[in-house]
Amino acid sequence: MDIRQLRYFVAIAEAPSLSAAALHLGVAQPSLSQHVTKMEAELGVSLLDRSPRGSMLTAEGQVLLRHAREITTAMDHCLDEMRDVGGAPRGKVGFGLPPSVSMVLSVPLAETVRVESPDIRLRAVEAMSGYIKAWVEDGTVDLGFIYDLKGAEHFRARHVLDERLHVYAAPDNWPFVTPPGTPVPLAALEGLEMILPEAAHGLRRTIEGYARPLGLSLNVTIEMDAMTQIKELVARGSGHAIFSPSAVHDAVARGDLVGAPLADPEMVRPVWLVSNPARPTSSASRAVEAITLDVIRDLVGRGIWEGTLRP
Repeated sequence: MDIRQLRYFVAIAEAPSLSAAALHLGVAQPSLSQHVTKMEAELGVSLLDRSPRGSMLTAEGQVLLRHAREITTAMDHCLDEMRDVGGAPRGKVGFGLPPSVSMVLSVPLAETVRVESPDIRLRAVEAMSGYIKAWVEDGTVDLGFIYDLKGAEHFRARHVLDERLHVYAAPDNWPFVTPPGTPVPLAALEGLEMILPEAAHGLRRTIEGYARPLGLSLNVTIEMDAMTQIKELVARGSGHAIFSPSAVHDAVARGDLVGAPLADPEMVRPVWLVSNPARPTSSASRAVEAITLDVIRDLVGRGIWEGTLRP
């Protein structure tokens, strides 16, 4: 088994179908199927469960995928480091971004990396914070943003900024006596119809962590993990939500939503930039990290990303 076969297998596992993997790799689908068959024969196990509805990894396939990712990532870092000697940073950098961070950061970051480090290929992947922790752990991404360090205490972590959370509503469904923009006491959410992520979601845990000491029972009428859909429901007057301003700046700019910061107490969420110290760090990854911090400082300074920068 060689590195090419491992790369093919990772692509097959991550693609929605074998044909999609073949298109991504620029390889004929029959040839790709033969590669899998040869690997199965060499290993003496089945890697894929095949059915008319598609293919899924077997338990053995899951084990191979984990190690294949580690091996191919290590090889990429090795090649990048050799190319970096005496030259500009180059190579691939995977970056995991939660939706609310991606909303405000992904485009200016991609543009800045392209201009300042054109030999770096940035791959930004949007996912919930819990998935990003797992991806940083197994090397799927080199860098990631997360909102809490529970289960990630061993990561190299930088506390980048703190975001103050706001309550949002449709302009014609604003429920408070005070106008939008005026801080709203957390206790004023009592009885309000709320649309929030499910209980295991990081944002929901943060909100409940602030509400619990006050004896505040939130009236969650809809649970939904998709940020875009929550914003749409709130804009339609179906309830109210709690977000960081970065997550809804587009909807606020369009006039679809209005909001106000929560107070008594202020609801604050930390934003951490993390990487795995047990894995090699390429100069390309270090360059993207430095560019990221510069872009964030600029966004905060211009009021595009509302937050308090940490030293």
